[in-house]
Amino acid sequence: MMEHNKPLFAAAILAVTAALAHIACIAIGGDAYRFLGAGEQLAQMAEQGHWYPTFITLMITGVLCLFAAYAASGARLLPKLPLLKLGLVGISSVFLLRALGFVFIMPMFPENSVTFWLASSSICLLIGLLYAVGSYKLIRA
Repeated sequence: MMEHNKPLFAAAILAVTAALAHIACIAIGGDAYRFLGAGEQLAQMAEQGHWYPTFITLMITGVLCLFAAYAASGARLLPKLPLLKLGLVGISSVFLLRALGFVFIMPMFPENSVTFWLASSSICLLIGLLYAVGSYKLIRA
């Protein structure tokens, strides 16, 4: 019997959790956007029923769900997905670049709080490291 890849299992759980947090923003509205540090402008747009916060949040949720599926596939919880190893390395790179490169993208989103950047970057670093370690284990197997 094959053993599950624990880092990828944990990465899948965290990616799903992040996706659910984004869905909660849509369901709860402006207060959730504020609590998660997405910025006052986005929170106000959500309160006014503007389409943009929901759209962007659903796009992020979709990507996080796809990333979770790849982690679950690498952990042998789902069938093998196409380009699994390459996909996992790419996903770990995305999370790690987001975690470490936040200083460069902060000016593009001035409405986001420092708390948002530090918290979300720390979470991305953790998830990225789990993907990287899990990818390494999968490739070496």
